[in-house]
Amino acid sequence: MIDGYKGHGFIPRDVTHVRFHPSVTKIGNLAFEERIELREVILNDNLREIGDEAFYGCSSLQSINIPSTVAKIGNKAFYDCKSLMEVILNDGLRDIGGLAFANCDALQSITIPSTVNKISKYAFSGCRSLREVVLHNGLKEIGGSVFNKCKSLQSITLPSTLEHISDWAFNGCTNLWNVVLNDGIKSIKSNTFHGCRSIQSVVLPSTVIEIDNLAFCKCTNLREVALHNDKVQISVKAFQLCTSLERFKFPSLSTRLDNVIQAGQRGIEAKLDDIPTVEWRGGELVIPCVRREIENRFGSGVEALVKLDEEKLGKVKRLITYYEMKEATTLFELALWKTRIDQVDDADEIKRDAQRIEVPGPVKDTILQYLREHITLDNIW
Repeated sequence: MIDGYKGHGFIPRDVTHVRFHPSVTKIGNLAFEERIELREVILNDNLREIGDEAFYGCSSLQSINIPSTVAKIGNKAFYDCKSLMEVILNDGLRDIGGLAFANCDALQSITIPSTVNKISKYAFSGCRSLREVVLHNGLKEIGGSVFNKCKSLQSITLPSTLEHISDWAFNGCTNLWNVVLNDGIKSIKSNTFHGCRSIQSVVLPSTVIEIDNLAFCKCTNLREVALHNDKVQISVKAFQLCTSLERFKFPSLSTRLDNVIQAGQRGIEAKLDDIPTVEWRGGELVIPCVRREIENRFGSGVEALVKLDEEKLGKVKRLITYYEMKEATTLFELALWKTRIDQVDDADEIKRDAQRIEVPGPVKDTILQYLREHITLDNIW
């Protein structure tokens, strides 16, 4: 055992326990590399940084408590610590380096403090026993492949402070079934959820504006996607090989559509029926997928390309806009009427009724003609 280690000097290969001296502020690069007998490490409260590969390959180390004074954990700091079951990260930590805890086979859960703003690429890659990950608001960046092949991970909630989910972030998380994305997330990069075959549904918040190529590739049990932003840019191969994907839902469009119907514009329902396979049921607007076979990139066969039917979505959006504007002219008439009846004796119903004003037919025609020209309404039906 080394009691009161001061951060310098030779570390015996067979060391089993280390307690750091209060004067140590940084653990140097490779300081305890491959000390395979090391089982216990007690860090001091003045420590500021854990260097690159500081505990690389310490295969007997079972737990580590990172004090709140530590702001940075270096690249590969605990890489390949096969027996590391418990990692306690405290508020104060800001940066988790690349591959910092990669291949820690025994690690089962991790809570990332709210002070962490960056988790670098591959930080927890290959942690095959990792079942629980807790992330907090404050996190701004998740690097590529951070949770790559964490095959035991079942659920993840991504905070609203995170704007982009990087490439391959959850690649091969085959048991991941619950993904919660909060408002604030803007883009889902390529292959983010590649091979997450347990996901059955996903809800994308209104802040998402971009879904890159292959973002959900090979999510073979994904059946439905809800898009709160109907203007989101979806790459043509975003859902490639999602062989079970059947439909897209649009909660925001559904609300607009329901408002139009509740306002009395029920003719829109008949027009919706004229758009094949588009469904309006139980207050939900459902647009089906388009499927076609394409040659795979290796030229050895064909594979399923599954994507949103953009043409039908466009027709639905134009139809809703048309009826919203149509309803707006009625509201305009009522507003004019109310302005005039406010000046009439409330008891005189005849005079009140006489104040009704209708928007002249030519004005209505002009409005509707404008809509036809600018939203190509003729393409709806």
